[in-house]
Amino acid sequence: MKKGSVLLIVVAVVAVLGIWGVKTYNQLVGLDEAVSSSWSQVENVYQRRSDLIPNLVATVKGYAAHEESTLEGVVEARSKATQVNISDLSEESIRNFQQAQGQLSSALSRLMAVVENYPDLKANENFLDLQAQLEGTENRIAEARRAFNETAKTYNVAVRTFPANIIAGICSFPVKGYFTADEGASKAPVVQF
Repeated sequence: MKKGSVLLIVVAVVAVLGIWGVKTYNQLVGLDEAVSSSWSQVENVYQRRSDLIPNLVATVKGYAAHEESTLEGVVEARSKATQVNISDLSEESIRNFQQAQGQLSSALSRLMAVVENYPDLKANENFLDLQAQLEGTENRIAEARRAFNETAKTYNVAVRTFPANIIAGICSFPVKGYFTADEGASKAPVVQF
């Protein structure tokens, strides 16, 4: 083999590897952007829920003024939930976000339990509308979390699969975290009659 042929083969191999590397990098960037977009949707629906809470609290306050501690608990939980900032989508960051949102969900559940004591409030049109919007938002949250987990899974498989994991490691594409079931969700609720 001539020296020129060997050089041509080496150049061709380097070109193929370079093209593969660029293609893989661009694919990982696209998947990373899809995860970011999906996360934005998760934040969007949580923000929608957060935006409904002041109106819900104000409506309940008009009927249940002496339930101040419950109302304050909802407001405080909302404040904490909106203060959680996610700088990366690691498992720990998502877990912290999920815990803050879980505390808000718990406070809302306590508020809804208090509402049961006020038949006039349960019949109030504004309250019923807010309650329906909140229920719809909770469904949107569940769907956005599911979609995020699917997008994160696609991304994580790509960054962990050989040989793309080489490019992912070199170019710092970290594995993303997932939403998990809330603590105690695996236990079936006890229904007593």
